[in-house]
Amino acid sequence: MNQGWNYEAKVAEIERIIARIEAGDLELEEVFDQFATAVESLRQCEGFLQERQQKVDLLIETLKDE
Repeated sequence: MNQGWNYEAKVAEIERIIARIEAGDLELEEVFDQFATAVESLRQCEGFLQERQQKVDLLIETLKDE
């Protein structure tokens, strides 16, 4: 992840996109574009969480070994 990437900001962006789609104030093409953006953001968030989980698992293993 790059330095400017922020998990909380991505989650907020996804929530804004969902709210706009649910409000029905977007053209159909915009809905698809926004949906694609949300899916990509979700993938980034999932990758971030998996990376952190691996670090936590490694720390736990290190503690068990001591």
